[in-house]
Amino acid sequence: MIIQLTGLSGAGKSTLAEGVKTLLEQQSLKVVIIDGDVYRKTLCKDLGFSKEDRMENIRRLGKAAWSLKTKADIVMIAAINPFEEIRNELTKNYDAKTVWIKCEMHVLINRDTKGLYKRALLHDDHPDKLFNLTGVNDTYEAPLSPHLVIDTSSEPAAQSVQKLYDFLILSRTSYLSYADRQ
Repeated sequence: MIIQLTGLSGAGKSTLAEGVKTLLEQQSLKVVIIDGDVYRKTLCKDLGFSKEDRMENIRRLGKAAWSLKTKADIVMIAAINPFEEIRNELTKNYDAKTVWIKCEMHVLINRDTKGLYKRALLHDDHPDKLFNLTGVNDTYEAPLSPHLVIDTSSEPAAQSVQKLYDFLILSRTSYLSYADRQ
């Protein structure tokens, strides 16, 4: 089963993926996390931040997830994944489920775990200005019909992890039941 966690920088994608991985492994499930930040430094280091490059980045992550499907029960892609078109492509090609890790902008700005929002909100002539931060000065298309929405701005991380865990267990049970009938 492939899960694509989508959301803005700092929303909690990696945090939730790591938290739920621990719970799933306690159930003897094999879990792999494909973290967009990590893969940007390896598999996707040749890509920039144009729309085409961002879409290619997600295509590569989807292909990597697909290649791991026989080695894991659940593969989670934790990446911003800003475009509906490419999220739909992963759903079509790999039956990937979409989980929107939603977070209000004022919370993201307060968290600013990587200092990106501070840089994106600088004056345009500032030398440290970040011009392509998704959701601030670059496009983020909210998912139109995600399989699950988790709002990390309105609940503690442990509650968000539990919601994701419950969803994954239910989805996996449904998936296995469907596969058995085939």
